[in-house]
Amino acid sequence: MRAPFDTFAMRGLSLAVLLTLAACGTTPQKPASNNVPLPSGGKVKVPVRQDPTLPVLPAAGSGRGGYYKDDGPGDNPPANLRDVPDAEVRNEPYSTRSNRPYVVFGKTYTPITDNEPFKQKGTGTWYGKKFHGQRTSSGEIYDMYKMTAAHPTLPIPSYARVTSIDSGQQVIVRINDRGPFHATRVIDVSYTAALKLGFLGKGSHQVVVERLLPADIDAILAARAAPKPVPSVVAISIDTPVETGAVAQPEITALSAVDATVAAPAPAALATGFYLQLGAYSRADNAEAGRAQLAPYAQTLGNLDVVPAGPLFRLYGGPFTSRTDAARAAASLPASAGVKPIVIER
Repeated sequence: MRAPFDTFAMRGLSLAVLLTLAACGTTPQKPASNNVPLPSGGKVKVPVRQDPTLPVLPAAGSGRGGYYKDDGPGDNPPANLRDVPDAEVRNEPYSTRSNRPYVVFGKTYTPITDNEPFKQKGTGTWYGKKFHGQRTSSGEIYDMYKMTAAHPTLPIPSYARVTSIDSGQQVIVRINDRGPFHATRVIDVSYTAALKLGFLGKGSHQVVVERLLPADIDAILAARAAPKPVPSVVAISIDTPVETGAVAQPEITALSAVDATVAAPAPAALATGFYLQLGAYSRADNAEAGRAQLAPYAQTLGNLDVVPAGPLFRLYGGPFTSRTDAARAAASLPASAGVKPIVIER
């Protein structure tokens, strides 16, 4: 991992070590593999099992792929990396030690410490296993599965919005490291950030880097804290038809979003507080199935309760102490959960 650069001269790092700070983009070839002994004493290569939604990349240390020498992907990436949220922004003081001018390859870099806008276009790369678990220039430990990045001059710590020109995807990353040091490369992002930007397999993309100023962060935090109408979800079954006039219509099978700015009051069965309405069902067994489906998210959603309300059975999560807490829980629920909760108050 890149060490704090005010200590480079003292440590006498070699050119070979510094070169590992820059990734190179090539086309991925074969997946990683393990060697399995055969009874005859020979070996056969068996592909490493990994999340099928991730690009298949050459193993770290293979000398192939969109990374340098012994860098590359981890052996066992966590599941659902595409659902990892952007870096959680906050305004915090800059590090004195990490924002001093420094010299690499004979070039002096002067980190930004003012509040002027900064926007840059160039090649974005990523860095991974070689630096995973090592200390960054900020003093933090690098985690390739979090939303962080290295930049030559942006303040440490700070935040930047990175947009891939090729894919159009955007992410917000925390700047906690220095690099890359290559004339055409402007930022090194983490493995997960590269995955979400769409260039994990290629190793690099053209990107736009925009610094988030303190005022931008204040606006983001205010928007997240403000109560917003969240679409509710009506989930009903095809098992029993619904009478519409003289024609029997089958009930909807899929979850359909219904715009609503204010939910109905929570039933008396719920204690006082804020809740997430997660669905409304025409049958109790379907409501129970919905509760079972969302059980893996109970840590985020709180208690999952099915409450009769007229002809429907409503599924609620909570309680939360404030509308902000409930909205934050709703926002953190991954799209793969298949619901769009609405905040209600009892």
